[in-house]
Amino acid sequence: MTACTALARAHLLAFLRDKASLFFTFAFPLVFILVFGLLFGSRSAPGGGRVIDSLAPGVMAWGVGNGALFGVAYTLMHWRRTDILRLVRMSPVPLPTVLAARFVVVLGIAVVQAVLFLAIATLPVFGLTLAPGGILLALPVLVLGVLVFFAVGLLVGNFTNSPDAVAAVANCVMIPMAFLSGSFFPMSASPGWLKAFSHVLPLRYMNDGFDRVLTGAHGASSLLGPCVGLLVFAALFAALAVRTFKWSAEA
Repeated sequence: MTACTALARAHLLAFLRDKASLFFTFAFPLVFILVFGLLFGSRSAPGGGRVIDSLAPGVMAWGVGNGALFGVAYTLMHWRRTDILRLVRMSPVPLPTVLAARFVVVLGIAVVQAVLFLAIATLPVFGLTLAPGGILLALPVLVLGVLVFFAVGLLVGNFTNSPDAVAAVANCVMIPMAFLSGSFFPMSASPGWLKAFSHVLPLRYMNDGFDRVLTGAHGASSLLGPCVGLLVFAALFAALAVRTFKWSAEA
């Protein structure tokens, strides 16, 4: 068993033992698709189609991004606060391997989240219809989106020193971004200035990627823009996370 595999297994077991994390990662985001789906899902969207067709991909993107950000931000903060990072620094396992193991776990959790979201949204009461190849086409968007918010989580973990601070900063990032990126309502119903501003937010590109392929509205070529946008944001936030990384709370 390689070091990365062993660390990933340890991260996963620790996550599964944390009942609060399990709830807020899986159950809490589903509340949004249940509430918004029952209230607005069957209505017609301004740009055509039904609200559920854009609502489900948007809420799924927000839930996955939220889970990725919280998953690494809290862990990094806890490691620094308890001096685990100092032990990692002295161990033969390099930090990139430790973070790669954490990313594997976060990505696996995101896949399970996405499956749950789509399973709920395709129930008759909501009526989302998935294209046969839409789920496969959405996988690159899922991976890149998780990578972006994993990098954002590293940034948040670099600047916070308590669980309350992680929750406050992460919520201040993710909740406004969800509304400004169209996760909870179709961007076609938004004013022009909001549509333009949303392009500086990574969640907008994740929303667009899912929205274009899950229901079969567009083909694989339509993912070029969203995937390039997510790659740019991933590189930017990863560079900032590396530059601001601290091994201890006193550094």
